[in-house]
Amino acid sequence: MKELISRCPIEEVMQVLSGRWPTLLVYYLQDGTKRFSDLRRDNPTISHKMLTLELRKLEDAGVVQRTQFPGYPLRVEYDLTEAGQKLVPLLDGLGEWWLQNDEQTGVNVTDGTSLGAE
Repeated sequence: MKELISRCPIEEVMQVLSGRWPTLLVYYLQDGTKRFSDLRRDNPTISHKMLTLELRKLEDAGVVQRTQFPGYPLRVEYDLTEAGQKLVPLLDGLGEWWLQNDEQTGVNVTDGTSLGAE
């Protein structure tokens, strides 16, 4: 990870949750335990490598717990930790804020274009 500049708690949170995938992974894990393949199905455009990297980042941050079971084939399951569960209402709040304010922002959610652009 990049070196922190300010040691501000918001900067630290953004370092863990920034990017396209971390918040989506937390969102999909809020429903309970998922296997790697389940998370790939939930996020079909994420590559195998990127999913692995993002899950490791969330695990290192204490947001996700990885449980590996013995045997063949290898079975691994992912869950939100207690800290990860505490993120869920915050992410829900962001989603609610967006829905309430998306007309004011002027951004089309489906394609990212400005609604006011000609």
